[in-house]
Amino acid sequence: MAKTKETVSQEYKLRQEELKKHHRKSLWKDVRRDWQLYLLLLVPLAFVIIFNYAAYPGLRIAFMDYKPALGYDKSKWVGFGTFIKTFNDPDFVKSLRNSLVFNLADLAVTFPFPIILALMLNELRYPKFKKVSQTILYLPHFLSWAVIGSVAYTMFKPTSGLINMFLMKMGWIEKGIPFLTEKWHWAGTYLTVGIWQCMGWNTIIYLAAITSINGELYEAAMIDGAGRWKRMWHITLPGIRSTIVTLLIMSLGRVMGSNFERLKVFDNTMVRDFQYQLAVYIYEKGLQSAKFSMATAVGLFQSAVGLLLVLLTDRIAKSLGEEGLM
Repeated sequence: MAKTKETVSQEYKLRQEELKKHHRKSLWKDVRRDWQLYLLLLVPLAFVIIFNYAAYPGLRIAFMDYKPALGYDKSKWVGFGTFIKTFNDPDFVKSLRNSLVFNLADLAVTFPFPIILALMLNELRYPKFKKVSQTILYLPHFLSWAVIGSVAYTMFKPTSGLINMFLMKMGWIEKGIPFLTEKWHWAGTYLTVGIWQCMGWNTIIYLAAITSINGELYEAAMIDGAGRWKRMWHITLPGIRSTIVTLLIMSLGRVMGSNFERLKVFDNTMVRDFQYQLAVYIYEKGLQSAKFSMATAVGLFQSAVGLLLVLLTDRIAKSLGEEGLM
């Protein structure tokens, strides 16, 4: 009996070694065949390692009274003192509130639009018109926020902006609407421009998911008399449901974040109550004032909360029967 066990164990080890050798040979063969692709992959991989992972040791300054002149070794260790001081700062509370409100509002209004747009584009029957429409809708994604801000200020000026001039010419308003100089109008403009900038690009993922749906399902539905709306509701949307859930989970992980460039181009003193969000707080209180420990503490706080939101929503999605993210 002992010999049998030893024999089986040796055979198993030999088999495992053979599989490993075969795997190494297969891997090396793939690398030799596609070495150009692996070489190109090194560039983004190095970018991620340098700017994402190489910075991790620097996170310790969130627990220190960091002074650049003293360095890591001589700067005073304060533990959670920086976090406590930051959380008691009224400006931090204000920026946190604004970030949560605007990011949740941004998610609520921008997340459904790419889905609706993808469904509309998928139903277009003229290929050339479909391609032109997609190109026009994708274009805003490639514009910097500096360009978008300049266009927005030209379009939404109270007196000479194209939008206000059109509305006054049509007789719908008597005087220009302060789209960018009054905080409530600013909030609506901020969210609307965000929809315009991102909805076209985000449709790419949904269109890719739609192409993976079996075409026979649509043919069967058409035979049964289902119209376009019923096909979209009962076939297309269920077919991309897992993609929607995955992107929703990822979007919720960014609820604590803020786009500094987007906030900065729409900045003015009259909308400061709404524009002052965490990205602005980190820049002004942390970097401009050389309080690097505070800036790092707030950034770490944002990342930790974002990670918790991703894990929580992933668990909820799985409990509801979805695949989730992890």
